Amino acid sequence: MEKDNNKNKRVIVIVISILLVIILVLGLTFAYLRTELSGSEQIVKVGTLDLILDETSEGISLDNAIGLSDNKGMSTTPSTFELKNNGSKAVDYIIYLDDNTIEETDTRIDDKYLKYNLNKNGEDSGATLLTSIGSNPNRVLDMGTIEGKSTNKYSLNLWITDEVDGNYSGHVFSGKLRVEVSQKRPGAGETIIANLTSGDTFDDGVDTFITGEDPNNYIWYSGKLWRAVSVNNKAKTTKLVTQWNISATTYNPDNQTNFAGSYMEEWLNDTSIDGFLGNLRDYENFIVTDAKWNATLDATSLGSITRPRDDGTIVTDAVGLLNMYEYQSSYHGTTYSNGYLNNGLYWWTLTPYNSSGVRCVYSNGDAGNNSPSGSSNGVRPSINLKSSVRIADGDGTIDNPYRLNGDNDTNLSGTLLSSRYSGEYIRFGNDENNLYRIVSHENGSGTKIVSDQPLKSSGNFLSSVFDSNSSVSYSSSNTIGAFLNGEYLTNYVDTTYSDMIEDSTTWYLGTVGSGTSYKLAKYTDTNMSSTTSSTIDAKVGLLRFGELMAGQFDRNENNTNYWTLTPYNTSIVRDVYSSGIADYTYPTGADGVRPSINLKSNVQIINGDGTKERPFEIALQ
Repeated sequence: MEKDNNKNKRVIVIVISILLVIILVLGLTFAYLRTELSGSEQIVKVGTLDLILDETSEGISLDNAIGLSDNKGMSTTPSTFELKNNGSKAVDYIIYLDDNTIEETDTRIDDKYLKYNLNKNGEDSGATLLTSIGSNPNRVLDMGTIEGKSTNKYSLNLWITDEVDGNYSGHVFSGKLRVEVSQKRPGAGETIIANLTSGDTFDDGVDTFITGEDPNNYIWYSGKLWRAVSVNNKAKTTKLVTQWNISATTYNPDNQTNFAGSYMEEWLNDTSIDGFLGNLRDYENFIVTDAKWNATLDATSLGSITRPRDDGTIVTDAVGLLNMYEYQSSYHGTTYSNGYLNNGLYWWTLTPYNSSGVRCVYSNGDAGNNSPSGSSNGVRPSINLKSSVRIADGDGTIDNPYRLNGDNDTNLSGTLLSSRYSGEYIRFGNDENNLYRIVSHENGSGTKIVSDQPLKSSGNFLSSVFDSNSSVSYSSSNTIGAFLNGEYLTNYVDTTYSDMIEDSTTWYLGTVGSGTSYKLAKYTDTNMSSTTSSTIDAKVGLLRFGELMAGQFDRNENNTNYWTLTPYNTSIVRDVYSSGIADYTYPTGADGVRPSINLKSNVQIINGDGTKERPFEIALQ
C-alpha cells in the first residue's frame, strides 16, 4: 500500500533545470567550453563528442507533490539527453549530477528524500537513492567508455521517495549535468601491470597475475583498501580482493561446502544495509555484476594446484572470494608466508576441500580447511573491476594507493557524513583513540561508526569482561555497557564529539549459534522479515557478529581479541580473535573493546578525503 502523505499537507516543489557543462581533462588541465544552442536542443561539444539535452521533453517538475512509490516514481515523465561520439576513436567519460543554484529564499531538499532511475540505452538502473551515487559535487550518474560513431541515449526520472519520513515542505531541488571527458586511456588493470617492476607478474594464458612480496598494487575504492590480483587477458577486467578481513562469519551449515546458496554468498551479495554489496559505492558503474566465480572442489596441496576447469562449478555473482588457484598464483618468486596476499590472518576461499570442509588461508600463509559451520573465518571480498574503469591518481603504494575515476572525490567540505561510504575513516575522539570508520547508515539518517581498533591506554590494548555476573545480554548497565556509556563518554570522547552522538540507538541482540546465518544477529529469520525482539536502547554499543567492519585490520601479532554484542548461546558471547576468526568466549573472560555509536544526521565534513592518511574531520552543521 502506498504511503499517504496528503495528511501531512506537505508542499514540495522540485525543479530540475538541467544545464550542461563539459570539462576536457588533459593531465591536470581543465578547459571549460562554451555551450551552443541549436533549435530545441542544447548541445555541448568537445572535439568529436556532443552532449545533447532534448528541451522538448517536459523535464522533471513536481508541484504540490507527495512521496511516490518506486513504481510511480519510475513512471513519471523523464528528462532525456544523448551522448554522441562523432569521431572514430573511443573516449572515456563521467557524467555528474550537480547542484544548481537556487534562490536565496529557497531551501534545498536533502538527497536522502530523493530517488532516481537512469535509463541508458533501454536499460534501467532501477529505483535508487540519490545518496548512493555520492554527494554534490561528486554524484556520479554514469561513467564508462563510448566507442567511435556511437550514441548513448539516456532518460532520467527523479522523485521524492515515500520510504523516508521527514519535513521537506517547501524544499526545492535544482540540478545540472556535468561531464568530464578524456581521451581513452588503458583500463585500471593494464595501468597497474604496466607500472609494476619487471618479474612481478605471471601469465597463465588466461589471466595475468600480480606476484611478489609487496608489489605496488594497492587500490582505494569505496572506503576500503584492496589489492589488484589479476587482469583478464581478453576482457581486461581486474580482479581485486580487500587487503584486510572486512568481517568474519560462518560459511554455511555442517557438510554444506557449496558457495552457491551459502551464507557466505548471501553476505557478500546482500544489497540491504546489512550486506557487503549494498554498502559498496555505485557498484554497477565500477564492477562486473555477472562475474563468473570458479568454486570447483580441489584438495591438491598448495603449490601443485592447476587452473580449475572452465566447466567446473561456476557461480555467477557480483561479489565472490578468491579460489585456491588464484591465491597460489600470487606466489611466483617468493614463499607463501611472504607473499602479498598473506595478510597475517585466517580467511575463507571459495574452494571446497571435500564434502565437509572449505579451504582457507591461515595466518602463516599456509592453506588449510575448516568446517563451514564450526569455524567463522575472516571474509575478504573479491570483485572484478570493469575494463572501462580508469586510474585517476596514486602510485599503488600503501601510503598512496591508486584512486579510481568516479571515486576520487575532492572538495567535500560541507558534505553530510550520512552520504559517505562504509570503511571511510573519521577523526573522532581523543589522543591515541581518535580514529574511527564508517560502518553503515543503519538508522537511515545518521552514520554508524566504530573505532578503527580496540581502545588503547598508553599504547596497550584495554581489556574488559563482558559482564561480571555472567550475563550474555548487552545493556548500558552490564560491565562493558556501563563502561561504554559512562567512563568512555567522559574520558575518551569530549563534549566536542559527544554532542554529535545520537542520545539513543537500538542495538540488536539476536543469537547466532553454530551453523546459523549472520542475519539472526538482527532478524527473526533469514528472510529478514522482521527484526529480533531482543534489543536494547543505549547511546554506545558494539558491533554485531558478521556486521561490516567486524573484522581485523592488522596482522595477528599487531591486534587483539575484541567483543561483539551477539550471544552464541545463553552462556557465551561472540568475539573476534586477533587471528581474524569470529569465535566465542564466556562473558567473564577479558577481551578488547571497540565502541560503536550512531552520529546525528546533521554531522558534516569540514576537511579530509576519508582515507587513513586524511580522515574526515567533522562538525555539527
